[in-house]
Amino acid sequence: MGKSDGRLQGKVALVSGAARGMGQAEARLFAAEGAKVVLCDVLDAEGRAVAKELGKGALYHPLDVTSEDAWAKAVTHATSAFGKLDVLVNNAGIAESAPLADMTLDSYRRVTEVNQTGVFLGMKAVIEPMTAAGGGSILNISSIDGMIGMNNIMSYVASKWAVRGMTKAAAIELAPRGIRVNSIHPGFIHTHLGVSEGRGFEDVRQTIDAYTKRMAPMGRTGSPEDIAKLALFLASDDSAYSTGSEFVADGGLTAGYPSPGTPW
Repeated sequence: MGKSDGRLQGKVALVSGAARGMGQAEARLFAAEGAKVVLCDVLDAEGRAVAKELGKGALYHPLDVTSEDAWAKAVTHATSAFGKLDVLVNNAGIAESAPLADMTLDSYRRVTEVNQTGVFLGMKAVIEPMTAAGGGSILNISSIDGMIGMNNIMSYVASKWAVRGMTKAAAIELAPRGIRVNSIHPGFIHTHLGVSEGRGFEDVRQTIDAYTKRMAPMGRTGSPEDIAKLALFLASDDSAYSTGSEFVADGGLTAGYPSPGTPW
């Protein structure tokens, strides 16, 4: 990820969904930039392995983001271990695909509980420790599907639009406490989201690559590191005057449609 500039030196960050994908990339970059990092996930073995690799400045805590009690324990662990909390990345998320006519209520609720309620609980849980620390930065990972619509993932779209609105409401409420709240809207990124039984990571990768090569102006799929670098900016003091805003990283996908004569 390049040479470290220590942009998060002295800060303590908690990252949900940190065992793999974007969350892991964020945790790794934050640690490389000097932060103490608490990695949280439901994938315990993977999460512990990453934390161990990052060394004494990192620890793992199991976290079901839909549980208010679990959030309280994770935040307490972070502040007990490192003395404070400056940054929260609400990264954990899931997706379940089905046409609207076939989507079950249980499936819809599962997705919105993780993606929407989980973000609500995470923001609520860090208010007091961030206030005590003199302020902080909350990053809510939404999606380009929180800015446009997409077929066959109604629950995911609903949850990501909700995250966008919740971010703005929280930014207004928490600004007097010195807490900034912003949302990140990734486009197609190479992660395990969308991987399911009968459809492995490489199959999903190839499908996404073919689409982004044809439709994204930059002609490529994003990497977890692309999002981590944007998260670093928003976690750091470099973004001190930014709150309540959407930050899109999608290779230009939502800028518009390519014309028939576009060479790429």
